[in-house]
Amino acid sequence: MTPAETRSNAPVILVADDDRAIRTVLTQALVRQGYEVRTSSTAATLWRWVADGQGDLVITDVIMPDENGLDLVPRIREARPDLRVIVMSAQNTLMTAIKATERGAFEYLPKPFDLKDLIQIVERALAEPGPKHEDLDLEQPEETLHIIGRSPAMQEIYRTMARLMSTDLTVIILGESGTGKELIARALHEYGKRREGPFVAVNMAAIPKELIESELFGHERGAFTGAVNRLSGRFEQAQGGTLFLDEIGDMPSEAQTRLLRVLQEGEYVTVGGRTPIRADVRIIAATHRDLRASIAQGLFREDLYYRLNVVPIRVPPLRERTQDIPALVRHFMNQAIASGLPGKSIDSAAMQRLQAHRWPGNVRELENLVRRLCALYSEEMIDLGAIDVELAETKQPAAQTEEVSGEGLGAVVERHLREYFAAHVDGLPASGVYDRIVREVERPLIALSLAATRGNQLRAAELLGLNRNTLRKKIRELDIQAARSLK
Repeated sequence: MTPAETRSNAPVILVADDDRAIRTVLTQALVRQGYEVRTSSTAATLWRWVADGQGDLVITDVIMPDENGLDLVPRIREARPDLRVIVMSAQNTLMTAIKATERGAFEYLPKPFDLKDLIQIVERALAEPGPKHEDLDLEQPEETLHIIGRSPAMQEIYRTMARLMSTDLTVIILGESGTGKELIARALHEYGKRREGPFVAVNMAAIPKELIESELFGHERGAFTGAVNRLSGRFEQAQGGTLFLDEIGDMPSEAQTRLLRVLQEGEYVTVGGRTPIRADVRIIAATHRDLRASIAQGLFREDLYYRLNVVPIRVPPLRERTQDIPALVRHFMNQAIASGLPGKSIDSAAMQRLQAHRWPGNVRELENLVRRLCALYSEEMIDLGAIDVELAETKQPAAQTEEVSGEGLGAVVERHLREYFAAHVDGLPASGVYDRIVREVERPLIALSLAATRGNQLRAAELLGLNRNTLRKKIRELDIQAARSLK
């Protein structure tokens, strides 16, 4: 086949973006794959091509000089239902992903993007039929979502959530405490098919074991001592809406069995009742635990895990998306001002210090810190000194460094192995030995090296065999302060 024949038979891709560089890069990448490409800097030209029946696929930016690309998607969908549209945007927010998906886009791609990802999406769009979408009335402003972040990890979450909005699929949200799992669950409800129904949240870890079945499924009068009246459970309260089961990993085994039946059969029976009740709810679960480890320890049912794990969403800890910290700080500052606290600003050095912190309490810890800064500091500009004071309480005590350095590496390893096997015997959660030992040994090793070199980072880096920039990064991450010189 000649190049001319290849071009004449190739799919035609229409690209609209007001950025010349983006148009050039996309053209080169798509032509190399054998496609024909036509580009425009305006929505008007793109619409004219679509209306004339040109093109086999559309790739459009959101912000263009004459029209918002998102507003163009429904018109394209109405005029040519079979023409698929890929929306790309530098406005990398959850609402952008939701709007793109719900208005009929085949895929949403946040900028900057990987060209390999784009090519794969293009190939899929040309090969598969476009998905069906239900139009949602998105009346709430984006600020009410409280899900902040433009890091790659958050972008993947936004794309997944946007695809789930028009479904009733069961979702399990995985992540450390304080990462915002309930915010994601609420967003899935508030912008999903069941948004007119109730959102009912229940924390499995906060309910006594003997009451959890009654709490979830309700009970009949006289079902047990003290049941003087009939009580509706959370499943009944959530009818037509969403039931959010937080900390599902703490659910007792008896309740796990009953929940499994609900997921399998779609119905439940109240405690003391006989008549099955249809469960018209969407289940969203969340946990900070490693459920696979809990299954291995006999603490969680494997069949229930697979029923819940239809669509998993992993929420990254804050230390894995530190580039989102400035936006989160601004958001929490605005919330503090709205609640009556004085507004503050944070200088660049202080912000860098926040981004270097490990944040064991994740986003919740950052939110509390910002509120303290607004409430307790009279200065309008928060500097590095104030941040260091506030973060001092979270630093590892010096006594632990002394203990580890004096204990010896062999003793450290032996102690962690004993704890690990004891945890298995006792049925307690056990974390990985490797990571625990590295965390415990790395900090005192670097601190002692700095002490031996009297704080000279260049010499300490040479001693450890590390790059100086790597050492500096670890000093910030591990909150290592100026070391004492060795006697």
